[in-house]
Amino acid sequence: MTGDTVERVTAGFTEARRVADALLFEGYVLYPYRASARKNQLRWQFGVLVPPAWQDAGGEHTWQRTECLLEPRRADRLLVELRFLQVRRRTVERLSPDGASWTEVAELDLPDRVLVPWDEGEEERVELDVPLARLTGEGHTRRFELPGGVEHEPVYDGAAGVVGRLVRHTRPLTGEIRLTTEPLPGPYGALRLTATVRNVSAWTPGPEEAGDRERALPHSLIGAHLLLGLPGGRFLSMADPPEWAGPAARTCRNEHTWPVLACGEGRDEVMLSSPIILDDRPEVAAESPGPLYDATEIDEILSLRTAALTEREKREARGTDARAAEVIDLVDGMPAEVMERLHGAIRGLREVTGESTGGSTGRRAGRRTTAGDAPDGARPSDSDGARPSSDDGGIDLTVVEPSAAPPSAGLRLPTGPGLPWWDPAQDPAPAPGGGTVTVDGQVLGAGSRVLLQPGPRRSDAQDIFLTGRAATVEAVLEDFDGETHIAVTVDGDPGIDVRREQGRFLYFRPDEVDPLPEPARAPARDGEGGV
Repeated sequence: MTGDTVERVTAGFTEARRVADALLFEGYVLYPYRASARKNQLRWQFGVLVPPAWQDAGGEHTWQRTECLLEPRRADRLLVELRFLQVRRRTVERLSPDGASWTEVAELDLPDRVLVPWDEGEEERVELDVPLARLTGEGHTRRFELPGGVEHEPVYDGAAGVVGRLVRHTRPLTGEIRLTTEPLPGPYGALRLTATVRNVSAWTPGPEEAGDRERALPHSLIGAHLLLGLPGGRFLSMADPPEWAGPAARTCRNEHTWPVLACGEGRDEVMLSSPIILDDRPEVAAESPGPLYDATEIDEILSLRTAALTEREKREARGTDARAAEVIDLVDGMPAEVMERLHGAIRGLREVTGESTGGSTGRRAGRRTTAGDAPDGARPSDSDGARPSSDDGGIDLTVVEPSAAPPSAGLRLPTGPGLPWWDPAQDPAPAPGGGTVTVDGQVLGAGSRVLLQPGPRRSDAQDIFLTGRAATVEAVLEDFDGETHIAVTVDGDPGIDVRREQGRFLYFRPDEVDPLPEPARAPARDGEGGV
């Protein structure tokens, strides 16, 4: 192990933490970012490792288990970083007028914020640097303990001085990390690494605490995940391993977490094991202006709605948590060009348009141009009222002068008369959905019965859950790339009628379904049937 390889892992950890932060704090505080909001009454959903005494009562887990494959090559050490949040339960107290006593209150109203009781999350890290040789056999176990305690923070109100205080209670927390390796058969010298994180806190709920999840959370690891580093070696993808490692990868057992390669192409020395399923080499979108903590919402809509909060609501959000206050300040100070980037991006076109992934604040290459909205420097031609503009580096944009005559039919754009890139009212093609496709010699179309067999390498977790389920074909569609997709509804889905009414189906490729035999029809009775 050299200094260069350690530096690569250190840089990889820094890169992976940007993604891991989005996981660690996902759902930490949801829009509208106030403690009083109903969405913020049930928190901490991902990577929660509860005390053993709570596991049976609450149905949550005390451990998470990561199994992955690695090639040591020149590596002789394994670097591990366990990250999680520890709950700090915060209450608010008001100072009496005579300054002699404190009284716990539901809120403390200040000019710039409204302080309320809240559970804060304090980031904790447990770091290990273990020789690979120590991980064979029984492996290596590291026990860690976080003490409990009480902290007081005075609250000031300008010239009035101290008017209250915040009281933060932290409970003791004990956990352990166990690391083991075993060699894989064959000539490749690969190892199977097992990393188990476990909450071993001795807390036991009292009679008044039984069934109360809020009592167990201060004794739990929240959002627990692992960063694994192998200076001089490499980890193997669990989703797309080399052919020789495929059988071993399929026998790895990951419980309550999933390991992925954490860095860019050609950098396989860092792995992130996350309680939220990710693809290999995840990254935070370049358009993201900062953490919003609420992935259930679209960033653009979330930012606009946050900006529209009343001043009272913003003051309560600022008093709820420092991170909520950062969101309010972020949205209030967001430049228009940053908000524009949140509208969306088609990353697949960037090679054509030359647009930077960093999200330039100036004019962007490949910007869609409509009538009356010419790119900078582009002017209509004297001859025909339009000219191609290639100033955007790689794509020609044609600026069309508005016409005096109204369009013959179709939609009217907000910027003036014209048609969008596709208008169903102007499309002469027949309505989509009436096609057929042949699978295993059987023609499938609307009404056909199929068995779902989603492919493991291009399906997400939701598709995998439907393996072996029977479904009805609702439509056969073809996209603009010529790919065929089969729209289905799944048997037993209570929302089938809603899906059909709204056209919100599940989609599979032809090689992901098996035709089912058509049900036999009852023989026609006398007087019924054909001519």
